[in-house]
Amino acid sequence: MAEIFITRRVFRDAIDILINERHTIDINDSDRILPVRELVKRAHGKAGLICLLNDRIDSVVMDELSSLKVISNIAVGYDNIDIAAATQRGIMVTNTPGVLTETTADLAFALLLGAARRIPEADQFIRAGKFKNWQLIQPQMGVDIYKKTLGIVGMGAIGQAVAKRARKGFDMRIIYYSLSRKESVEKEYEAEFVEFDELLSMSDFITIHVPLTEKTKHMFSTQEFKEMKNTAILINTARGPVVDETALVEAIKDGQIRGAALDVFEEEPSVHPELIKMEENVVLAPHIGSASIETRLRMAKMAAMNMVEGLKGNIPPNLVNNTVKP
Repeated sequence: MAEIFITRRVFRDAIDILINERHTIDINDSDRILPVRELVKRAHGKAGLICLLNDRIDSVVMDELSSLKVISNIAVGYDNIDIAAATQRGIMVTNTPGVLTETTADLAFALLLGAARRIPEADQFIRAGKFKNWQLIQPQMGVDIYKKTLGIVGMGAIGQAVAKRARKGFDMRIIYYSLSRKESVEKEYEAEFVEFDELLSMSDFITIHVPLTEKTKHMFSTQEFKEMKNTAILINTARGPVVDETALVEAIKDGQIRGAALDVFEEEPSVHPELIKMEENVVLAPHIGSASIETRLRMAKMAAMNMVEGLKGNIPPNLVNNTVKP
């Protein structure tokens, strides 16, 4: 039996998993992001911490939470946690991979469709009472997706799931750039591995599926937008800072690319004010990549099970820092 702090409101089913193991739970039962000092105060003396991706858990926080044994992140990414610091202190860190792959791929493709066919703009057009009659040349003329070239940056599980939808559903040509070749993907979806600059120049649509690292921050900036087709649309459901938003705004304004569809933002939850104004060529979503009821529930329950196993002294099923031994 141990004490656990949960930084945000979660599904009751996940809490029940912890209570059934006779753990004592303290929870910030709201959607308010706790300031660091308040988080530290609430988590002080606890053995477990269940957090979300917008909770910054760095070495300073860990030093003040010396009783921590397990940090369970409800997200597949874990760039909000200083993994090296946790490993050094013998704290196990876990995440929730796999469970959100298909849901996020669905959203990435929905954004692609929405931006290509200008669906959000068309929706607002009707709601504003502007739809008076059908026209051959309508205000919301979009572009075709069928048989176009899709460039996938990062061919991990989500990238592969997007490739499946694009190839099997829309007969798109798939090109990709990744740290390693994926021969099985190349065979199944006739995908072509290309260098990054080739992908930029060849793609009608580019979808991003890389983690946020020092190397991927601003992977898409001024030079990259100059290399893209002026008809290209960029989709990002990965991490906001992978895209330089100021450079993106300028690229769209200058006609270097057609537009963008974004689910994540560089200074989340803030969004570049110019992107907000671009109703004709930019689609925005509030980080809903994994936001289906089924998937978010599975994520929370997976995080709870990771915590349970870690506090039992076992290796959790989704341990990130594998060098830490229970």
